[in-house]
Amino acid sequence: MRGETITAAFAGRLGTFALDARFEVPARGVAALFGASGCGKTTVLRCVAGLTRLPGGVLRVGRDVWQDGPRFRAPHRRPVGYVFQEASLFPHLSVTGNLRYGLRRARQGDDDAAPPVAFDEVVDLLGLARLLARPTAVLSGGERQRVAIGRALLSQPRLLLMDEPLAALDRPSKDDILPYLETLHDALAIPVLYVSHDIAEVERLADTLVLMEHGRVRAVGPLADLLADPALPLVRAPEAAEVLDAVVIDHDPAYGLATVAVAGGRLVVPAEAGTVGTHRRLRILASDVSLCRSPPAAGASSILNVLPARITGAQPTDGHLVTVVLALGADGAGAPLLARVTRKSWDLLGLAAGQPIHAMVKGVALVDRP
Repeated sequence: MRGETITAAFAGRLGTFALDARFEVPARGVAALFGASGCGKTTVLRCVAGLTRLPGGVLRVGRDVWQDGPRFRAPHRRPVGYVFQEASLFPHLSVTGNLRYGLRRARQGDDDAAPPVAFDEVVDLLGLARLLARPTAVLSGGERQRVAIGRALLSQPRLLLMDEPLAALDRPSKDDILPYLETLHDALAIPVLYVSHDIAEVERLADTLVLMEHGRVRAVGPLADLLADPALPLVRAPEAAEVLDAVVIDHDPAYGLATVAVAGGRLVVPAEAGTVGTHRRLRILASDVSLCRSPPAAGASSILNVLPARITGAQPTDGHLVTVVLALGADGAGAPLLARVTRKSWDLLGLAAGQPIHAMVKGVALVDRP
């Protein structure tokens, strides 16, 4: 489905709740539906699955029309895998039995389908080999969700729907399962619609962001672009951050560091970034970036990452702070970055949109695994 899109438009009332959600996202990678609880994310997912039907809705997955007004494909005929907040496994079946149930539901003869997902491939990607003979009652929460995801994948869906799959898990269980979700993102061609109200999950997993507010789509686009859009509330959030795609280009074993390239610059990060050529996702908090008009002299600062950039915008935040939107590179053609400074610093430095600046990055988090 490379180059194709998922187009959705759902409008109507469900009791006192009004939904008017319209978006188009690539039919590849992970598109996150993000917003506060009650904004309509799960309702949209149910409309995509056909479980909620709103008159006049439209849904196209690639070249396939699943809904267009009165033309409506029934839920059991939609090739989707649905992963809920609770795993909902069959208690009378072992892990193997639950997984093989997914195989029995697999669709046949879909010319637009991605290459079939094999049982052994799912077991390997989700780390299920040692669990296969176990009854589901003895599994941890994270293990149960991995089995539920595997069962959904083995139904050979054209589209995987995930409704806050980590919401019921504690932090250690979330940390355990997130690397497996990253592996699926990299290894499989099945597009994912992922519902979450946790921005840290979205920053770690998503390629595309659908930002929802009060039943409507506020914005849709590449994750990095929306995180740095001064017109959106994400920039003003206390934990505002930017995510950057990077590739490891060098190692310094003497200091346990690695150099990674991002669009518009290079960053020094911990050596566990991986071998040369490894692709990583970085997260940089706005509060970990300060600004200077001229780069500090060599040896004059403990901060290793000082990158030329240009100011592309700014947004006042709570109190006396300003979130500054940057584009890396002396020409401002590189990746976006956020910096949070005091309003006094903004005024003293005489900062303004379009101005060249140097970004001093105090902290870089590696948010995925090599």
